[in-house]
Amino acid sequence: MTEKKPYPADMMEKLVSLAKRRGFIYQGSEIYGGLAGTYDYGPLGTALKNNIKNIWWRMFVDGRDDMYGMDASILMNPRVWETTGHVAGFADPLSECTKCKKRFRTDQIEDRTKCPECGGALGPERQFNMMLKTQVGAMEDSSSISYLRPETAQGMFVNFKNVVDSFHPKMPFGLGQTGKAFRNEITPRDFIFRLRELEQMEVEYFVKESDWQRAFEEWRVAMNTWIDTVGIDRARTHEVEIGDGDRAHYSKRTIDFEFEYPFGQKELYGLAYRTDFDLSRHSEASKVDLSYRDEEVGEKFIPHCIEPSFGLDRTMLAVLLSAYTEDTMGDSPREYLKFHPRVAPIKVAVSPLLKNKPELVEKAREVYDMLKKDIPQIMWDDNGNVGKRYRRQDEIGTPFCVTIDFDTLGETPEHKDTVTVRDRDTGNQKRLSIGDLKNYILEQIK
Repeated sequence: MTEKKPYPADMMEKLVSLAKRRGFIYQGSEIYGGLAGTYDYGPLGTALKNNIKNIWWRMFVDGRDDMYGMDASILMNPRVWETTGHVAGFADPLSECTKCKKRFRTDQIEDRTKCPECGGALGPERQFNMMLKTQVGAMEDSSSISYLRPETAQGMFVNFKNVVDSFHPKMPFGLGQTGKAFRNEITPRDFIFRLRELEQMEVEYFVKESDWQRAFEEWRVAMNTWIDTVGIDRARTHEVEIGDGDRAHYSKRTIDFEFEYPFGQKELYGLAYRTDFDLSRHSEASKVDLSYRDEEVGEKFIPHCIEPSFGLDRTMLAVLLSAYTEDTMGDSPREYLKFHPRVAPIKVAVSPLLKNKPELVEKAREVYDMLKKDIPQIMWDDNGNVGKRYRRQDEIGTPFCVTIDFDTLGETPEHKDTVTVRDRDTGNQKRLSIGDLKNYILEQIK
C-alpha cells in the first residue's frame, strides 16, 4: 500500500485551472456560457484519454484469447430499453425548491425538506427518468421515439447471438467495447465526475452459472491490476461490497471500486454478477433464442454474465488527481502531473538549447524526426529558456525532456552526438548517445 498524500485544500480549483490552462479539459460550449454536464477534451486531454482507452483495450480485449471487441450503435430500438426496465425505472428522486425553483436529487442532500442553495422549502419528491429521449425519422410521433443509450452494455447483450453464430466461441468468453452513454442528470457536478455525456469501457463476460464465482474473482483481480497500470493512487482506492438492499435489481453480487476524491469517497468502477437477467429478458421479449449450446457435452443454457464496468471520464479524473503533485525544486515551488509514462499525453519533449543557433536547431530537428517515427506523442519546444521549458513540460506531465546543446555538436569531443535527458520527477539529467536514445525512452514508457 502506497502512502496516502493529502490533497491541497483547493485541490479541485487547482486541477480545473490547470486542465483548462494546459489544454486538457474545457467547459463545453464555453463561449456561449457552457452547458451543464458537458466538457470538451483539448489536445492533451484527448491524448491522455486515448492512451487510457488503448491500454484498456490491449489489457481486456486484444490481450486475451477469450474476448471479442464490439462497437454497437448509440441509437437502439426502444423495445431494448422497455425490456430491460430502463424506460419505466431508470430514475432518480427529484425535488424542486418552491422558492428558487432549482431542482435537486433528494438522495444526495441531508435535509430533504430544505433547499441546500437558498434554504427554501423543497416540494414533493418525484421520480425523474434519466433517459435522454430523441426522435428518429421524419415524423414526430410515438412511433419515432428513441433514446440515447444510458449504458453500453445492452448493445453487447443484443448482439450475443450474432457473435456466437459468427465465431462459435467456447464458454467462457466476453464482449468488450468503449463508447458514449448519455444520462439526463438532475445535478451534474464535480467537474467530469458526474456528466450528461460520458464514455464507458465495459465487458460482458459470459459463463456457466456454476462458474460465476471463479470468474468474478478473476475480474476483481484484473480490475485491481488495471488501477495500478494506469497510475491511480492505490491508497485512495477501496473495494466496497454492496449489500442486498442496495444492489441493482439484476445483480446477485456487486463490488464498487470507490476512490477518495476531494469531494468525498465515491464510485469509480463497478463489478457486477448480472446472472442471466439480460439475455433471458431479451430472449423472452424478442422471441429469439439467446441460449448457448455446448457442443462438447450437448448442453443448452442461457449464460450468466459478469460485468466489469469502467467509466472513462472518472478514470481521467482519478488519474489526474493521482498524478497532481506539488513540491520544491531548487528554490522554487513546482506544480506538476506525475503521470506514469505509459499514460502521459506527451512522452518526450525535444529542444535546442538556444533557438537562435541554426546548427542547434538543425540537429534538434534531426533528433525530433528520428524519435517521432516510433514515439508519435512527442513535442517540439523552443519557447523561452530551458528552465521555463522544463517547468512547462513538468506541468503537463511529460516524463522526459531531451536537450541538444553545443556538446552534442562536438564542443566537448567525448560528448559528441550525445544529448541531455532530464527526468521529470527528480530533475536529474544524464547524457545518452543519440543512437541509444530511442530505445531508452521506449523502454521507459511501455
